[in-house]
Amino acid sequence: MPNPHTAETSGNDRLLEPNAANKYQVTRADLPLHCPMDGMSLWNSHPRVYLAIEETGKAKCPYCGADYILK
Repeated sequence: MPNPHTAETSGNDRLLEPNAANKYQVTRADLPLHCPMDGMSLWNSHPRVYLAIEETGKAKCPYCGADYILK
C-alpha cells in the first residue's frame, strides 16, 4: 500500500521533492528566498529557513547544504 503522506498519493503529485538537488538557480521572482522553496513538499523536509542572496548572488542552506544561485 502506498504511503498516504507522499505527494504522489495526496493529490499533490506536482510538488518537487525537497532537498533532491544540490544546486538551484533562482530569479528575483523567487525572492525572498527560502529553503525549501514554494512548490516543494514539506512533509519530508527541514524547517523553512530564509536565505540572504541579494548581495552576493549565492546562498547555501544551513540545513541541507543546497546551493542557490541568483540568475
